[in-house]
Amino acid sequence: MPISKMNHKNKKSTMMDKLPVDSESLANDFERYLTRHLGRFIGSVPNYLYEALSLTIRDRIMTDWQNTWKVYEKKNVRKAHYMSLEFLIGRSLGNHVLNLGIDSKLKEALNHFALELEEIITEEHDAGLGNGGLGRLAACFMDSCATLNLPVIGYGIRYQYGMFRQEIENGYQVEEPDHWLRDGNPWELERPEFAQTVKFGGHVERVTNHNRKPHLVWVDTSDVVAIPYDVPISGYGNDVVNTLRLWSASASNVFNLDDFNAGSYAEAVEAKNDAEHISMVLYPNDASENGKELRLKQQYFLASASLQDVFRMWSLNEDHDFSKFAQLNVFQLNDTHPTIAIAELMRLLMDEHYMSWDDAWDITTKTMAYTNHTLLPEALEKWPVPLFEKLLPRLLQIIYEINALFLKEVARKWPGDTDRQIRMSIIEEGETKHVRMAYLAIVGSFSVNGVAALHSQLLTEGLFKDFYELWPEKFNNKTNGVTPRRWVAHSNPQMSELISKKIGTDWISNLDELTKLKLLIDDKKFTDKWHHVKQQNKQRLADLVKEETGVDFDVASLFDVQVKRIHEYKRQLLNVLHVIHLYAQIKNDDITEWTNRCVLIGGKAAPGYYLAKSIIKLINNVANVINNDPEIGNKLKLAFIPNYGVSKMEVICPGTDLSEQISTAGKEASGTGNMKFMMNGAITIGTYDGANIEILDAVGEENFFLFGLNAEEVVQQRKNYDPQALLDNDEDLKRVMHLLQCGHFNSFEYGIFDDIVSSLMNPHDPWLTLADFRSFIDAQEQVSQAYRDQDAWLKMSILNTACSGFFSTDRTMQEYNNDIWKLHK
Repeated sequence: MPISKMNHKNKKSTMMDKLPVDSESLANDFERYLTRHLGRFIGSVPNYLYEALSLTIRDRIMTDWQNTWKVYEKKNVRKAHYMSLEFLIGRSLGNHVLNLGIDSKLKEALNHFALELEEIITEEHDAGLGNGGLGRLAACFMDSCATLNLPVIGYGIRYQYGMFRQEIENGYQVEEPDHWLRDGNPWELERPEFAQTVKFGGHVERVTNHNRKPHLVWVDTSDVVAIPYDVPISGYGNDVVNTLRLWSASASNVFNLDDFNAGSYAEAVEAKNDAEHISMVLYPNDASENGKELRLKQQYFLASASLQDVFRMWSLNEDHDFSKFAQLNVFQLNDTHPTIAIAELMRLLMDEHYMSWDDAWDITTKTMAYTNHTLLPEALEKWPVPLFEKLLPRLLQIIYEINALFLKEVARKWPGDTDRQIRMSIIEEGETKHVRMAYLAIVGSFSVNGVAALHSQLLTEGLFKDFYELWPEKFNNKTNGVTPRRWVAHSNPQMSELISKKIGTDWISNLDELTKLKLLIDDKKFTDKWHHVKQQNKQRLADLVKEETGVDFDVASLFDVQVKRIHEYKRQLLNVLHVIHLYAQIKNDDITEWTNRCVLIGGKAAPGYYLAKSIIKLINNVANVINNDPEIGNKLKLAFIPNYGVSKMEVICPGTDLSEQISTAGKEASGTGNMKFMMNGAITIGTYDGANIEILDAVGEENFFLFGLNAEEVVQQRKNYDPQALLDNDEDLKRVMHLLQCGHFNSFEYGIFDDIVSSLMNPHDPWLTLADFRSFIDAQEQVSQAYRDQDAWLKMSILNTACSGFFSTDRTMQEYNNDIWKLHK
């Protein structure tokens, strides 16, 4: 009997006893880890204090972690497996302390050593496991699943380096390696006993199996070992700790000894290096063929290792009996990245467990569920068939068979409609054929969901209309959310304390409780305290901006913030145009009534995205002109904060007055930054797009600054879009564009913004930036007027927080569970 199975059979079913969490016990364990485990002293480098404290807290989590796992390992427990290439979890220490409810006891323990918990927490590196909204959403989902006591296991990749660390040199983005693991990670546990082998390359042969039936085998492969590292995800106040399992790639043979002995040292370790590249960097640049190959390898590596791990756990209770597998398992595919799992599940069931095609397909289509996160056709992944054939020949065979059977179904539904068959085919024809991964996801899943009401509607009316007409029952909406533990209770402790003193602490796990704040908007004492907390949070943000950029933000000013991935559809350009407009107003003495404003922009541009990087340069050049003009003074400031990430957002969010959510309508699937700002009392200026719509519905038009074309109007505008006519008929726009075109912001850098100007003036500009300029300027003037009435602004701020309950991921995950997963708590 295998050791893993033997150990499983001999396990005791009793739960482990919890460790004490009194201040004396915490202090003793902290000192023991620091001195006896790490060999350091209280006056050591702060990183060792962080590590010792993390290990102290991890011990308390470990009991709940093991007890939770024992429950999940029992027979007949239905589990969900959340597969994502990104989990942007940020820092863990503070979040675990909050969830364990030991904040005050831990501070008392550290006070014994004259140490501050807040200072130790800042020593933790943000985990480099994600890029932006997609990864942060996955992390919020995991938090809520643990808090809701749902048996959900997360699967991802343990990247040695995050996407990149962004630095700004002469206004330009410069990418540096993000070696977030350089000091180790005390939260992870290596599990080499659960390693899996992932195949690449080789070819497929037909053989006779043990039942003397024809059988396909994938042979002569280059194998990579996937080693799991487990990270605990604690629930809030409920003794539940779920698992995020991250895979690290390693060579099956560390090096070739013959090559090494012959002096060919580079060749000796070539296989090791090739294998480790898979989990080296989050999102390698796929502009090159090598980059494309590595990204496909990453996706298959995640899918294959995770599915094999699920099969390993299944066999502990059920051996090779898969009759109840679909009844007890569900896989949620977070965007198209892990959708190769559909073909891999078929391969494992047929090739490894000798199941018939029909039986394997029945299991696959009852267990796979797909979440779509984009309305941009170019963002739907497609892989060249030759690349697929080279790396994953057996998987390609399976995909072709899936497609053939699917197209038969399409033909039965719409006889003779060959155009529809071409449109819907998983294999896109052309000079080079491509595999459409989103189509594979839809065909192989029982559920397909969008992430905001408008997004889901537009998917069924546009991008996936053909599929919706074939299978309307598959499609549903699950509006995104964010966790209130991370984004309010942890990141905004002063506001959280104020709220809890008035309405109790139940809101932390039931955000709908915040509606009670509506009763307090006319309570002068409460609104004064709210204002005081906001000013303190603004000062904390101003300190961060000063430290990172050298720019002074005056807390009496309106703090106007846009932080997110730099992309044309998110329209940081429109924001900059407004800043230039304000600058021009000041210079032309057009400031009869004025509201001082500090504008903060942050985000990373993909390394190969030239125009996005040019936008960063423009922001910094405009900032340089404005911030160094004594005539402007405190009337207007602009700063670009480098290396935006989770930990910075935890400071930015509470200190923000105005949240910029200004994407071209119909392009933002949901957005989650808008929800974080709303929860922290910021007011939104935004288009009728993504989750903005549901935020507007929640707070009412009087507490939201709406502007711009809606999705239907965007479609109509594109038919006869004329930027030149807009320019000719708007003096403010004419003045702004003149400042851009004449080189005012690039005096000694001739022509560097010509491409930006051309994109704005292009009649085929898909983002219609200038079409929304006038409406945006008018809405921003309404913002300035509203901010001058501080009493009214404070009421809007409180109402935004009070109405944010719907945007908790607790609600989102409850909907996933009720409608898709069907798990028992």
